[in-house]
Amino acid sequence: MGEYDVLTAALAVACAAVLGLTAALVRTRRRWQAAVGERGWLLERERESAAEAAIAAERDRIARELHDIVSHNVSLMVVQASAAREVLGTMPDEAATALRAVEDAGRGAMTDLRHLLGLLAPAPDGTDGDTDGGTDPGAGAGAVSTPLAPQPGLDRIGPLVDRISFAGLPVEVRISGEPRPLPQGIDVTAYRIIQEALTNALRHGDGGKAEVTVRYADHALRVEVLNTGPSVLTGTAPAAPRPTAGGTGRGLLGLRERVAVYGGDLDARRRLGGGYRVRARLPLDRP
Repeated sequence: MGEYDVLTAALAVACAAVLGLTAALVRTRRRWQAAVGERGWLLERERESAAEAAIAAERDRIARELHDIVSHNVSLMVVQASAAREVLGTMPDEAATALRAVEDAGRGAMTDLRHLLGLLAPAPDGTDGDTDGGTDPGAGAGAVSTPLAPQPGLDRIGPLVDRISFAGLPVEVRISGEPRPLPQGIDVTAYRIIQEALTNALRHGDGGKAEVTVRYADHALRVEVLNTGPSVLTGTAPAAPRPTAGGTGRGLLGLRERVAVYGGDLDARRRLGGGYRVRARLPLDRP
């Protein structure tokens, strides 16, 4: 009987151990399934957050591009149209020249907008052309869409300065250091800084002038735009405000975002002696 009792007790212990292990295994499996489910939920949330962040970043990029295209060209059109209106009765040739500048600025804006919209919603064949709006309205029925072109860089400063100067703001350009090829993003950003600063100087200027300095340093590209204006130190009274299309401050915010992408910094402020200064540094040695 003693040996039988021992075997019975051992069997009972073994059964209890099996039941305990089974219960522990079930609990562990449930915890593992819950952890997997929670991890899957977290991964899904991370994917959704990443997608939302990407959409927001792309929306901001598109807003910056639209602002750069529309603000610059529309400001030129408003200034030139105002000049044409003032001299229409007395100097018709000058008025016609100003109106041609308005037309050129409008065509340039439409071309840039078609390019941007073509990149956002290309045609089935991969081009940015379309059957109704892809042709130049004044080019005739047989015209074709304007081909895609690279975004502007520092090599386009000349035409930009010519447009601003023709609109009434003399601009002087200085290049310091040895010019060299730049990464495309930095090249575009430098151009947009100069474009925005000169456009603001034209819109809010008082008949002064602007100076653009581009310096190629060993490890950074430095861009500075200065414009003259009335000073409280000299007692110069500000001129009557020039008619403009208005502004919301989106331009400088967009510039700061552009510069921050490349680890640079941008400073924009009024000058003590009058006018405004925009200064930016863009690193060239980032990986």
